[in-house]
Amino acid sequence: MEPSGRTARWGRGVRGRPGEQPAAAARLTQGGIMTRTGIVTGGAQGIGKGIVQHLIAEGWRVAAIDKDGEAVRDLAAEMPNDRLLSLEADVSNETAVAKAFKAIGDWLKGDTPAGIDLLVSNAGLADPVSGPIEDLTLKNWHLWQDSHVTGAFLMTRAAIPLLRRRKGSIVLMASTRAIQSEPHCEAYAAAKGALLALNHALAISLGPDIRCNAILPGWIETGPWAKASKRVAAEHRDIDREQHPVGRVGEPGDIAATVAFLASPSAAFITGQQIAVDGGMTRKMIYAH
Repeated sequence: MEPSGRTARWGRGVRGRPGEQPAAAARLTQGGIMTRTGIVTGGAQGIGKGIVQHLIAEGWRVAAIDKDGEAVRDLAAEMPNDRLLSLEADVSNETAVAKAFKAIGDWLKGDTPAGIDLLVSNAGLADPVSGPIEDLTLKNWHLWQDSHVTGAFLMTRAAIPLLRRRKGSIVLMASTRAIQSEPHCEAYAAAKGALLALNHALAISLGPDIRCNAILPGWIETGPWAKASKRVAAEHRDIDREQHPVGRVGEPGDIAATVAFLASPSAAFITGQQIAVDGGMTRKMIYAH
């Protein structure tokens, strides 16, 4: 493996910034208990980046996977940390996923057991609008399905052996658009709805060793968490805040805190559930006046 600061290439669809093998201090807490380890897809920007930051701040080791190489390099530069493994990979590509897990396996060498505690399947085409359905091509339809659903399937399938060793959990990132819609969002809504179905199926199939839950984010401001070249300050109108009973638009930290809870022992009796983290927006009746 190449030292930190360089980019290793593992063939089509995957690159990495794995760094050297983590030091023992990065593997153990002060009490001698194995540090929790997670994988976050779409982890170099937006909600995923917020999750990575939150977990590392809580003492986790995290493998952050993202298709955007620029974002991966930004993340590695912003968070130089021996508890972060930054990988560039397209999680909808079976070969790329296999190579990414080979890198993760090398990173985990020395752990007993060598496994992970959490998989967050967050990657996916972020734009919810696919245009009028009569103009939607099959090729573009597959862009949403592959990035969200196929990616979740491939990552989950590859992660199961590692999760079983640590009795870990899975969090699928769905959306409130899986349960309500705006016009011209059919491809995105269908993909996010499929994740809700996959969630309860996995919870039944993988229990009791592995739990699985889904989060449905509402309006989450990701501008400040974008890659450096696309980063923008958050700007919201009063009407934007008023749509939320809590009085504000969400941030990646709101989702990250929910992920951390679902991965914790406090959530040991929670599986197969879908949790809306939306500031109450989907519970508010809106009338036209």
